[in-house]
Amino acid sequence: MAQSKGTAKTAESRAHRIRATGRRRKAPPRRRRILTITLCTLVSAVLLGGAGIGYVYFKLNGNLKGVDINAALGRDRPKNVDNGSMDILVLGSDSRAGKNSEYGADEGGARSDTAMIMHVYEGHKKAGVVSIPRDTMIQRPDCTKDGKNVPGSQRAMFNTAYEVGGPACAVKTVESMSGIRMDHFVEVDFTGFKKLIDALGGVEITTSKAINDNSSHLHLPPGKHTLDGEQALGLVRTRHGVPGGDGSDLGRIQLQQTFVKALMNQVKNVGILTNPTKLYKIADTATKAITTDTDLNSVGELTGLAKSLGGIGSENIHMVTLPVTTDRINPDRVQPLTRQSALVWDALRQDKDIPAAALKDSIGDKGGTSSYVK
Repeated sequence: MAQSKGTAKTAESRAHRIRATGRRRKAPPRRRRILTITLCTLVSAVLLGGAGIGYVYFKLNGNLKGVDINAALGRDRPKNVDNGSMDILVLGSDSRAGKNSEYGADEGGARSDTAMIMHVYEGHKKAGVVSIPRDTMIQRPDCTKDGKNVPGSQRAMFNTAYEVGGPACAVKTVESMSGIRMDHFVEVDFTGFKKLIDALGGVEITTSKAINDNSSHLHLPPGKHTLDGEQALGLVRTRHGVPGGDGSDLGRIQLQQTFVKALMNQVKNVGILTNPTKLYKIADTATKAITTDTDLNSVGELTGLAKSLGGIGSENIHMVTLPVTTDRINPDRVQPLTRQSALVWDALRQDKDIPAAALKDSIGDKGGTSSYVK
């Protein structure tokens, strides 16, 4: 894309079989999910209020970290189609280094435990979001890390791409799966995520039933809540203790997608642009929390993106999970439904809405948690 720019019963049974996906040999006691789909827009939006303040721009530019995806991947990428749309890969890595160590021991590597592809349609008035379950078994392409070749794999979990080859390999893997060139990528760690939610003053949600998840340390009775950073992190990591949920990564993705829209609404209503002190605090926190591609790692570029995406509201975002079914070899993993996944990627490549037929027979959106939080 342009730089500018079975039966239902059987499916349900399969969904309930997918438990504790993405398990590792040294499984950490506390799993988490980082929800980042609004981060790029949020950072951009708060920076708009600082336009013209030289020191603020200089300070915030110094916070930003960038990875040169174009240099890393070279010409081995899908065609850059200039049709006015835009595609952004949003990642949440699971590194436990530094301040993230409170969520488990640092095992020397990181994986992309949350991955969402945000397709902004021509005109930038609506968007489609495709969540890729971390345990999806895929063909991982050859990658390069630190100048060394990393051999691909015919059968690997999706989130290992980031682990073996960093952001560039994650982007290359998504492009290999979809045939769609990513214009940008944004990554956030969960310590930064917590601080950002706190800087915003929390995020308001409503639960229809109690959530009690000892693994994510989240306990919420039914009703309205203003979640602080720790609670918000708990919500997007939750897969146990949700009535009716299947205890899987698929159910957790549904909670993440719901939280995304709540966060977007909160950003629009928080009034940060009329409060310079709060604006600066949020902008400083947000720019420290993210890593982007080098085409985005400046205040000016993020501000331009804000102007471009400013007209997209939560009601104009269609969120789905990549069409998947239980993996044929390991029931604790999932594999893409070939025909349905092709319908998703073809629609986005042609800048069209994702058709309902693409989700037929998929267990991806049947985690059982979609109606419990709003």
